[in-house]
Amino acid sequence: MQIKIEIGDITTYEVDAIVNAANRTLLGGGGVDGAIHRAAGPELLKECKALNGCDTGEAKITQGYRLPSPYVIHTVGPIWKGGYQSEAVLLANCYRNSILLAEQKELRSMAFPAISTGAFQFPLDKAAGIAIDTVSEMLKQVKKVEKIIFVCFDDKTYQAYHQINA
Repeated sequence: MQIKIEIGDITTYEVDAIVNAANRTLLGGGGVDGAIHRAAGPELLKECKALNGCDTGEAKITQGYRLPSPYVIHTVGPIWKGGYQSEAVLLANCYRNSILLAEQKELRSMAFPAISTGAFQFPLDKAAGIAIDTVSEMLKQVKKVEKIIFVCFDDKTYQAYHQINA
């Protein structure tokens, strides 16, 4: 069981699955979602169209296509609305359901972005705590998934995750 925190570009990671912080349509967007769709190529969009979207907190899996990882797990994080609309539970579900999906596929390694901390405006310190706590709890429960990398897109995000994991 291993958790790492790194600064990097999630689209370059050679793990069994990278996690996409997607929107409900799964049809691409900005930030991590757009970067993953651009790097994977048009085949990813075609497969995502067949999935008919994804509810907040849930996760769905596709092939990775042109990405170095063979799979992409798409999860829809909550939009921050002050913390009174189950945002914390929904964010924890993103991590939990992504790991359970990886476990079903017998995947061993995953890379997560900082789900909901960009355009969805989830406070970074709260999101980092939920991410690390949920992943730590899940790694004790699953048998196949053994390595999680939190891929932070900047130093501010890295510091927030590193502070929680210290």
